[in-house]
Amino acid sequence: MLKGQLEIKINTYHSLYSLIIPKDNILKQINDLVDFSFVYDELIINYSSSMGRGAINPIMLFKYLLLKVIYELSDEDAVEKTLYDMSFKYFLNLAPEETNLINSSTLTKFRKLRLKDMNLLDLLINKTVELAIKEGVLKSKAIIVDATHTKSRYNQKSAGEELLKRAKNLRKTLYGVHPEIKEDLPNKVTNGVLEDILEYCKLLIDSINKNPEIVANPTVKTKLNYLTEAFNDDIENLKLSKYEDAKVGHKTEDSSFFGYKSHLAMSEERLITAAVITTGEKSDGKELIALIEKSREAGIDVNEVIGDTAYFEKKNLEYTKENKIALISKLNPVISQGMRKKEDEFEFNKDAGLFVCPAGHMAIKKAKQGKKNVGKNQVLTYYFNVEKCKNCVHKDGCYKEGAKSKTYSVSIKSNTHKDQIEFEKSEYFKKRARERYMIEAKNSELKHQHGYDVAISSGLISMQMQGALSIFTVNLKRIIKLKSMK
Repeated sequence: MLKGQLEIKINTYHSLYSLIIPKDNILKQINDLVDFSFVYDELIINYSSSMGRGAINPIMLFKYLLLKVIYELSDEDAVEKTLYDMSFKYFLNLAPEETNLINSSTLTKFRKLRLKDMNLLDLLINKTVELAIKEGVLKSKAIIVDATHTKSRYNQKSAGEELLKRAKNLRKTLYGVHPEIKEDLPNKVTNGVLEDILEYCKLLIDSINKNPEIVANPTVKTKLNYLTEAFNDDIENLKLSKYEDAKVGHKTEDSSFFGYKSHLAMSEERLITAAVITTGEKSDGKELIALIEKSREAGIDVNEVIGDTAYFEKKNLEYTKENKIALISKLNPVISQGMRKKEDEFEFNKDAGLFVCPAGHMAIKKAKQGKKNVGKNQVLTYYFNVEKCKNCVHKDGCYKEGAKSKTYSVSIKSNTHKDQIEFEKSEYFKKRARERYMIEAKNSELKHQHGYDVAISSGLISMQMQGALSIFTVNLKRIIKLKSMK
C-alpha cells in the first residue's frame, strides 16, 4: 500500500551531512540537481492506496537502482554499503545511525512489479532533457546518431551453464580460504537439467549463508552475491528460457556479438536525447526516424542529423527532406542507389559491407554482375550459406527446398540521389560530418564507466531498464559538468 500523497521527510541531520560530505560529491550534486518526486508521481498508479502493508518509498528504491549503476554494485552490495557510507545515506535521505535497511530482494520485486510495464527509457531521458533545457545547458538543434552493442549476460550459454560457472567460481574461492567447508557443500550437478541446477544453486547459497564468519570474507561475499543475484533476479526468465531476446549482431565482416543494440541520439552538448534498444541483429538505419521523433518529443527542435553511412536509406532521406532536416550521412552506393524488392526484410550491415537475412545470418560473399552501358542495370549479388538456410525457421518463402544456393541481389542505380551527392561535396557537409566522433566517446563512457558492455540481466525488457538507468546517470553527470562550465 502506498499513501496517495507524498510525505516530504525532512532530514534533521542535513547540517551534519553538510560537514561530512564534500560539495563536489556526485551523489550530493545529483540530489541538489534533481527533484525525484517525479518517480512517486509516475509509480503511484502501480500501488494500492488502501490494501496491504505500507510500501517502502519508491523514490528510495529508485535511488538504490541509481547507486547500482553509478558504482556498478549488486543489489546486496548496494544495501550493505549503505550501512557505512554517509554519502549513500544522505542520497537515500536516511539518518547517519540508520541500520534498519531494506532487504536486497526488495529491489528485485521493485523492478519486476513496479517498473516492468513502464516506458522507463523515454521517461528518464525526457526528464534529463527537460532539466538540461531548464538549466540553460542544452541549446543545440542538431543530433548525432549511432548504435552501440551490449553483450548478453549469458553470451549464448544456456542459463544452466552460466549458473554452474558462477557456482564453480564461488566454490573455488571458498576452497582457497576455508577448505574445511568442502564437506558441508551440496553435491555438484552434472545432468544439465535446469531444475536440478536451480535447486543445487539454492542449496549452495543456503549452506554458505549458515556460516556468517565465511560470508564475512569480502572475496567470498562478492562471489556469493554474484550467484545470489543471478538466481533471484532471473529465476523467472531462467525457468522460461527467455533468451531469444538476445540475438547475434555483426560488428564487422569477421566479428559478431550475441546480445542487444542501443540506438542513440545525442546533442552537440553530449546529452543523450533519445534511445531505442533492440535485439542485436537490427539495422542502425531503421531506427533513425524513431530517434528524431523521440528527440522532438523530449523538447529538441531537430534541424540537422549527423550519422555514418548506416543512416543513408531512401526512407530516411525522404523523411528528413519532408521535415526540413539536413541529413549529414555519407552516401553508400549499395544502400542509396540500390533498388531492392525486400528492403524491409534483408538489412545492410555497413561495417561488414554485406546484407543480413531476417534470421540474422550474414552473407558470405558478394559479386557484381552485368555490364555497363548496355541498357540494363548492373546488380550486386550476395551469397548466403545454404546449409544454414536449409534448417532456418524463416526458410518458408525465402529458401526453395533443394536449391543449391541462396542469393540476394541489389540493382545499382547511379542517378537516384543527385541532390544528396552534391550536398555531400559541400564544405559544410564535410565540416559537420567530422562532429560524429563525439558520440563514440559517449558509447565508451556507458560501457567502461557504467558496465554497459554486458547486460546485467536477461531479456530485452531488462536491457531496456538497464539502458534507462545508465543513460539517466550519464546525462545527469553531463548536466552537472555543463553547469560547472557556465
